[in-house]
Amino acid sequence: MLIVTYDFEDDKKRTKFSKFLEQYGRRIQYSIFEIKNSERVLTNILTEIEGKYKSTFTGADSIIVFQVCGNCENKMLKYGYSENDDKDFLVFS
Repeated sequence: MLIVTYDFEDDKKRTKFSKFLEQYGRRIQYSIFEIKNSERVLTNILTEIEGKYKSTFTGADSIIVFQVCGNCENKMLKYGYSENDDKDFLVFS
């Protein structure tokens, strides 16, 4: 799993990057995404960041990628709304 946080000074670049991340994961806060997927997808995301975004950074831009291992993922503490994100639920109609 990856946790990706970002901040871009340019609104257009920030929007483009968030739409890119939406293809792979879910937004857990405004500029924070959780990406759970195969190692290949995770590698593709890191390659895209290195190849496309890193070279366009200004002094105010940043991306931080946290790689979370399975054991650490199990140790994550969640409160409030996020506490229920990983729970299964049934819907009756």
